[in-house]
Amino acid sequence: MVKKLKVVAVSGGLQRPSRTLVLVQELLAALGDALPIDVHLIELGNIGPQFAGALYRSQLPAHVEAEVAAIESADLLIVASPVYRGSYTGLFKHLFDFVHHEALTDVPVLLAATGGSDRHALVIDHQLRPLFSFFQSRTLPIGVYATEKDFEGYEISSPALRDRIALAIARAVPQLSHRATLDEVTATAQEAVAA
Repeated sequence: MVKKLKVVAVSGGLQRPSRTLVLVQELLAALGDALPIDVHLIELGNIGPQFAGALYRSQLPAHVEAEVAAIESADLLIVASPVYRGSYTGLFKHLFDFVHHEALTDVPVLLAATGGSDRHALVIDHQLRPLFSFFQSRTLPIGVYATEKDFEGYEISSPALRDRIALAIARAVPQLSHRATLDEVTATAQEAVAA
């Protein structure tokens, strides 16, 4: 039986409907077509008001603590934020302030963002990639950036964006398959040692 990859997706959009959420859902659908996955979706707009004033992890409500624990136990993270003032949202960063600094070591992270124009496209490499480098995560090689012109309403209309999503997933799958194989080998070795 093939083990499903535990994918935790964080959509940093603060309202609904959300182009950021649509982008995350499209990435999850493309990944699900390529690999067996078990998805846990976190919408920042739903939980933001419950942790915005918390300074310490011990102050988090139980359901927000559960979301942070889900992030820490992911086999793969998909993270996306709308761009405000040239960066990810403050609440997006605040959520990751509660994640243990060693919990995401070597965890693959697929980066995505949405913005009003092309001029914010570098947010992936200049803001998101350094954040997850701090966690010693393995940011995947292709990030996905989308602008308002890539959507009609809240549906993706751009063939170029669909191609970028497909490329990001195609480049991610070999690394994710390799990780799943390593995890299985490690689990088998641990069982053998315990026996």
